Amino acid sequence: MTDDPKGPFGLNRTRIFLLGMGALVLLITVSMMLGGLGDYNALKEASNAARNPTAEQLGGN
Repeated sequence: MTDDPKGPFGLNRTRIFLLGMGALVLLITVSMMLGGLGDYNALKEASNAARNPTAEQLGGN
């Protein structure tokens, strides 16, 4: 009954937690670089406005 020696790079609770936090920080960083929530809301409002016809389209010019 010999225990297998564990290498220095084995995963334990602390390392898994740190990897998860690092992934979360990376996700937030990429999200903010791509515009964040403010640009998403502006895009959503523009999309909703584009669904309604403009006065020029209603006038039949």
